[in-house]
Amino acid sequence: MTPDQSRIAAERTAPRIVRLGQALSALRSVVGFMNTGAHPDDETSAMLAAMRFRDGIALSYACSTRGEGGQNDIGRESGPVLGTLRTAEMEQASAVLDMNMYWLSQRPNDIHDFRFSKSGKETLAIWGRERTLARFVHIIRLERPDAICPTFLDVPGQHGHHRAMTELAHDVFAAAADPAFDSDLPVWQVSKLYLPAWSGAGQAYDDDLPPPPATMVVPGGIDPLTGWSFERIGQQSRAYHRTQAMGNWVPAGSEREFPLHLAATRLSGVDTAITDGLPSCLADLADHAALAQADAAIGQAAAGFPVGDAICGPAAAALHAVRVAEAAMSDAETALHGHRLQRVQRQLTRVLAEASGLEVHARVHPVILRPGDVAAVTVEARAGTTTPETTVVTEGDWSLSDGGLVAPATYSDPYPDIWCAGQPDAPCVEVRFNVAGVDAVQRIAFEAPPVVVPAVTGMVAPSGVLINRAAPREVSVAVREVTPAGATPTFDLPTGWAMTENGMLDVPDDAQPGTYEARLMLDGMPADTLSLMAYPHVATRAFAAPATLRVCVLDAVLPKVKIAYVGGGNDNVAHWLRAMGLDVEEPDNEALIADLDQFDTVVIGIFAVRFRGLTDIMAKLREWVEAGGTLLTLYHRPWDDWDANVVPPRMLEIGSPSLRFRVTNAQADVDVQQPQHPLFNTPNVIADADWQDWDKERGLYFAKSWDEVYTPLLSLHDPDEAPLQGALLSADIGAGRHTHCALNLHHQMQSLTPGAFRLMANLVAKR
Repeated sequence: MTPDQSRIAAERTAPRIVRLGQALSALRSVVGFMNTGAHPDDETSAMLAAMRFRDGIALSYACSTRGEGGQNDIGRESGPVLGTLRTAEMEQASAVLDMNMYWLSQRPNDIHDFRFSKSGKETLAIWGRERTLARFVHIIRLERPDAICPTFLDVPGQHGHHRAMTELAHDVFAAAADPAFDSDLPVWQVSKLYLPAWSGAGQAYDDDLPPPPATMVVPGGIDPLTGWSFERIGQQSRAYHRTQAMGNWVPAGSEREFPLHLAATRLSGVDTAITDGLPSCLADLADHAALAQADAAIGQAAAGFPVGDAICGPAAAALHAVRVAEAAMSDAETALHGHRLQRVQRQLTRVLAEASGLEVHARVHPVILRPGDVAAVTVEARAGTTTPETTVVTEGDWSLSDGGLVAPATYSDPYPDIWCAGQPDAPCVEVRFNVAGVDAVQRIAFEAPPVVVPAVTGMVAPSGVLINRAAPREVSVAVREVTPAGATPTFDLPTGWAMTENGMLDVPDDAQPGTYEARLMLDGMPADTLSLMAYPHVATRAFAAPATLRVCVLDAVLPKVKIAYVGGGNDNVAHWLRAMGLDVEEPDNEALIADLDQFDTVVIGIFAVRFRGLTDIMAKLREWVEAGGTLLTLYHRPWDDWDANVVPPRMLEIGSPSLRFRVTNAQADVDVQQPQHPLFNTPNVIADADWQDWDKERGLYFAKSWDEVYTPLLSLHDPDEAPLQGALLSADIGAGRHTHCALNLHHQMQSLTPGAFRLMANLVAKR
């Protein structure tokens, strides 16, 4: 779609009557509720939708990591770059729920998604328990929720990241209220701590213990304003988690309710609803006549819906009354309830803007800026029944010049630690307007916020190269997208290495196997690599990291085979096979079947059965294997259209829940069950050194059961767990061979792990 078409499509999802109705619904309660989780998508979206749009409860979500260790269903972003993209997705998902977003992680590799973990203890040791709790306390004291609830339980069989956040929810309940806890924010007492009274088991997890008994239930149901079920609103939010393939249609009539268990409370009396024992309206906060007046005016405004003129007067009166009450409050009252009054003022301001017909849109061009660049600002405004004044506001090092935004020297933070609904950070546009004699101020975010990127950038292509001494070849390295334009690139190479004028890497013959790294310099200045993420469902984001060339010097003997690589677009295996010196083609499905006999080996990449629609051609591949072909399938998830009796040449079932069928410790001992098997001896002898220095994990989505024709070649396990044998299976099928590998070789190759290349060379060898 063109930019204009995108704007039109976005507008259709939020007509003014819905925006106005939702703005009014926020005034039904002065209670705040915080959901907590470990990853983007851990939020209980449908339950939160019911709380917000039916009950008017103010929502927030505290998430420990950016999900940077996960998989990516829409592209090849990984690590902190994926974390940047998922941050943007989580903000959009939060916007649908009108929910504030807080991250415990403030930079890459601090409180991060390091890999799948089975232990909360391990997770907190890696994150740093004190650091994580201190950040959690800061968030609680900043948002000041009345109740908190983690999404998952701290039970065996659950993700260690989830377990850590649930354990910390109990700790933060006490620590946030403790004056002795070191923090620069005043104490805050959370009134209630809930736990989910449902199991978190599913495709990935397998809770060993039952959930606690329900002490109350959050009803589901239908939103009377839109007619959407709260389940559907939840999925409208979840659909922004596209890197995780989220967003499912919920059939009408299948709505749920949400049982919760009250784990701790500072209140007395019954607890049949989140709001029990908590202030139900403004008048409950303090004995001030203005608060009762504000409540009455809010009721009148709600009764006036959907007529804007019937809403504006009462809403303006309510805003004035809240301001009067705020000025009259004692210090003790302000400490307890000042944040609620500030929130209600923002909510009433939003109501006034919508009810008066005020409409403001703001854009910048260009969106991507270098330090010192100037972006033009365009503001569109419809006054409605008020007379707005719009101003571009800046903070920090941002500045204005002749109405344009001047980019600062520091580039945009890819990991912003707070995103608050309706409260954009500067630079943005500030709108001042008056309704019924009451002044109001509202901030409007730019439709695509400006992104500042480093001044000195260049892309090393490829950024990682392989020098296989057993198959010598010329390696070319290019430096592209150079800024400043015309800058001369050089590399800080090891002694004796050189880069020729035409970009050929000259590595001495006596270079020892290992991994080397060289920083890119542009006119003598260290350069950064810029990763831009421009997807239609989120605003453009950028991540910058030092631009380096990594070189792996390797000894891997290669088989003489012609390989067809069938990838799903989620890995770079074909590239690394070529880098080793192998003959690789990447045919489409039709070409693969038409010319199948020309290939010795077919490699099916991760998720490719699903993303390439391979189910219908697997019968042809089976015939080809039986006639003498070598088939290698890399790991698949059970939901990647992997039919155990249709996809592989013989029955092979992927284990589920996946937590039970993976080894998360990258250094876990590997017991080779069949040391004489050709896959460990031809053409390379796989030794103990080949299993060393692996990154992230050993493997995942191991096979659970298989036809007796398959031989399990490895046995490995995480600490204190039984051995798993479904990581590497191989079978002679007729005159050919099928090997299924659930070791995460694609990641190891991307990380330049030497042993992964040597093992891969053996796996693609012809039987």
